[in-house]
Amino acid sequence: MDLLGSILAGMDQPPCVNSKDKEILKQQKEQEEKLLIQSKNELNKFRKYVEERIERFIKDNRKFIQFPSADKVYRSIVHDVVEIAGLIAMSFGQEGIDRYIVVYKREYSPCEDEIAARRNGEEWNDTVAEKYRKQREEQAGEEKANAKESESSIPKCNYKEKYVHLIGEKAALEAAKKTETNKNYGFVPSANKKDLRSIEQTLLDIQAKKRLKTSHQPYAEDDK
Repeated sequence: MDLLGSILAGMDQPPCVNSKDKEILKQQKEQEEKLLIQSKNELNKFRKYVEERIERFIKDNRKFIQFPSADKVYRSIVHDVVEIAGLIAMSFGQEGIDRYIVVYKREYSPCEDEIAARRNGEEWNDTVAEKYRKQREEQAGEEKANAKESESSIPKCNYKEKYVHLIGEKAALEAAKKTETNKNYGFVPSANKKDLRSIEQTLLDIQAKKRLKTSHQPYAEDDK
C-alpha cells in the first residue's frame, strides 16, 4: 500500500446515511424545486397582468394608474414593463410598508404639488390639489412680502444731497479736499529742514569736523 492509501485508510469514514434520511433529503429537495417553480409562475403571471393593464392604460384617456403596494421584486417587474412601453413610473411610500408605483403618460407627467402630496402619504385628487395650490400661493405671498420688507430697509436717497441745504455744497467740497503740509509749522520753513547734500559730501563734512577738533586738542591742554 502506498503512502496516500495508508493515509486515506487511517481517516474516519463519513457517516452512513440510511434510507430514511435519504428519503427526507429527497423530499426537501423536491419541495424547494416546487416552491421555486411556483414563485416563477407567480412572477410570470404578475408580469402578464402588468402588461395587460399597461396596454389598456395606453389606449384610454386616463392620465395615470396606480399599482397596489408590493415588494421590490414585483415593483421591478412594473418598472421593466413601463420602460418598454415608454411611460413614466414613480415609487412612493415607505419600503417594506406601503411602497407603491404610479404610472404616468409622458404628456401628463406629475407636477411638483402631486409629487409632494404623494411623498407625504396623501392620495392625489382635486381636493388635495386645491389645498397644495393655496399653500403654494400663500408661500409665494410671504416670500414677496419679505422681499419688500428687505427693500424698505435700504435707504433710497443720498443723505448728503438731502441735507445739502443745511451744510452747504461748498462745505462738503472743502472737507473732501486733500490736506496740504503747512510750510510754516514750527516757525521754520519746511524747505529749510531738508538736507540737500549728497552722501559723499556729508561724509566729507563730518571728517573735516573731526580733523578740526583733533587739531585743537593739544592747545587746549597747554592752556590748562
